Amino acid sequence: MAKKSKAIVKSSTALTGSVSKARKELVLRGLTALSKDSEEKLSKRRVITLRSSYKKLSVSEVQSMPNVSIREKDNWGFYGHSTIKHDYSLKAVSGDVVVVDNATGLMWHQSGSDDEMEWDEAKEWVEDLNSEEGYAGYQDWRLPTVDEAVSLLESSEKNGDLYIDPVFCKKQRWIWTGDKFEDEDGSEAAWRVNFLLGLVYWCSYFYDGSNVRPVRSVE
Repeated sequence: MAKKSKAIVKSSTALTGSVSKARKELVLRGLTALSKDSEEKLSKRRVITLRSSYKKLSVSEVQSMPNVSIREKDNWGFYGHSTIKHDYSLKAVSGDVVVVDNATGLMWHQSGSDDEMEWDEAKEWVEDLNSEEGYAGYQDWRLPTVDEAVSLLESSEKNGDLYIDPVFCKKQRWIWTGDKFEDEDGSEAAWRVNFLLGLVYWCSYFYDGSNVRPVRSVE
């Protein structure tokens, strides 16, 4: 009888051990699954979508745009910087250098035009860039909107004396956008971003003191 009892106890202990082992494996699998799920969620970083279609904007509308910190307002625009935490990647595509911002889903021309030009000339410059094989294999480059161009403004001088990340060429100190501004007297102008002063302001179409830094949306 004692032998039989010992056998039962031994069998119960073995069964309990097997159940415990099985439970342990299930727990470990669950933790692994949770870990992988967490990694996937972390890797899927939220992309901030910026306006990509052109508009005619007033000063108050520009001063009210999202993702911006303004340190001083004026009747022609504002001094400020972007609040977006960028994730820039410098890449060479077909021999052409681009900067991909994973935070906004935008691809930027790493440099842009060497020369400063009027607004209409800036649009023609981009058209020429898109002709034939395009740049970096793409033919959908365009002037940025104010929202997109302002996203490049840093809170301090990070690229020499410019308020822009050093991943970009520092020759382009100010750039045109595709957005327009209409003055009270009816004369039209376009919006510009100045990286030398951390400044956003409107300027006459015919002012020939701005460069071009094209952008495209990454699909």
